[in-house]
Amino acid sequence: MTDSILQPGDPDMPLIEAIYQRRSVRGFLDKKIPEDTFNRIFEIAQRAPSNCNVQPWQVYVATGELRNRISQQMVDLVKEGVQGNPDYPYRGTFVGDYRRKQVDCAVALYNEMGIERDDKEGRMRAVLRNFEFFDAPYMAFIGMDKEFGTTVALDVGMYAQNLMLTLVAFGLHSCPMGTMRQYPDLVREAFGLSEENRILFGIAFGYEDSSVPANRTRVDRDPVKANVVVRS
Repeated sequence: MTDSILQPGDPDMPLIEAIYQRRSVRGFLDKKIPEDTFNRIFEIAQRAPSNCNVQPWQVYVATGELRNRISQQMVDLVKEGVQGNPDYPYRGTFVGDYRRKQVDCAVALYNEMGIERDDKEGRMRAVLRNFEFFDAPYMAFIGMDKEFGTTVALDVGMYAQNLMLTLVAFGLHSCPMGTMRQYPDLVREAFGLSEENRILFGIAFGYEDSSVPANRTRVDRDPVKANVVVRS
């Protein structure tokens, strides 16, 4: 890996612009990323901060036939009502203001998708879209060694942020997805992994399909004072 900052073909998008443009996209074009661009994106993501430089993130990208196979397997399991067996079960629920924000986000998304509150079929369709990877031609399953805990998982999260911002800089988009932790055994089987390899979440990515209604969804952020406390 080179230590040079820019290489021929790199975008000149400022970091701040990439941060503001990044959002969860839920509809992608069936369009391949040029190999040199793909490799450069992951090279840049690799520069994420890491405790003791252990670089714990494990990234498994499915595309083509493998991507299609994993997606269909997951869709079938959901339709059959098979419960997931995540390596890292979801703990806790959102309450109070956190719950309000969660509901507001869901309402904004479902409104764009034309799904009413009592539309059970529409809601199930929305769930299945997750496991169809929103038609993204690339799905990255991201995890770490089973020996690692919360502290190291923070490193993995910073890697994911690097990756998503870099995708934006190169004119692509992504959707981080906790649902991709539901069936980790399928991922391990697909990539020939052992039980040591644990899956935290996934990131669907590719070129945005701006014609997909869900991609019109926009949600705002709280003012800084809602999250940041400064004292002297």
